[in-house]
Amino acid sequence: MASFDIIQAEYAATAVRRDQYPTNNLPEVAFLGRSNVGKSSLINSLCRHRGLARVSGAPGKTQTINYFKAALRRRDEEEGERRLPFFLVDLPGYGFAKTGGKNRDRWSAFISEYVTASENLCVLCLLVDLRHPGLAIDREAYEWLASSGVPLQIVGTKADKLKANEKHRNLAQLNKLFPTDHPALAYSSLKSDGFGPLAKNLFHRIMEFTNLP
Repeated sequence: MASFDIIQAEYAATAVRRDQYPTNNLPEVAFLGRSNVGKSSLINSLCRHRGLARVSGAPGKTQTINYFKAALRRRDEEEGERRLPFFLVDLPGYGFAKTGGKNRDRWSAFISEYVTASENLCVLCLLVDLRHPGLAIDREAYEWLASSGVPLQIVGTKADKLKANEKHRNLAQLNKLFPTDHPALAYSSLKSDGFGPLAKNLFHRIMEFTNLP
């Protein structure tokens, strides 16, 4: 049975304009969600690197596009080991609680430019608080992303805050409200529950994007 890890994660670049995007031509896995949904915590958990992405209790703290270079590793007894280099991309949260109108418009503009113009974006993980599926702000973001044709993966965060039956019920609601080609996944950054399914999903997404056999 294959196992998956994300290794060698390190900060690579920060951008607020298209001309600041890295030119390494690596596939990109981006993370987007409303402010305080737990994007930075999820990235740190995926990479087993507590201080990689900054974590703050203040909504809207991440105000730039941050790139982290890493490799997705698959280990299999029969097929051996395979590593896929890629970028994790931490996008600013939408719905900034303490942000002025001009700054909000500026950030929205470069988020939109990245999502619609990046040639290396292979999947965008839309993070939704699993305790509160179906919030209007998340549904608006999903509708815009879906209409843009962006490959999506819905991830329900903070799964450890729910009982098992609540988690299953809310996951079913995510799949109904946010339909994509792949089922929604539950994740707990605190306990790393859901790491294996998400890492496996991303590994195969990168394989498909790069046309690797």
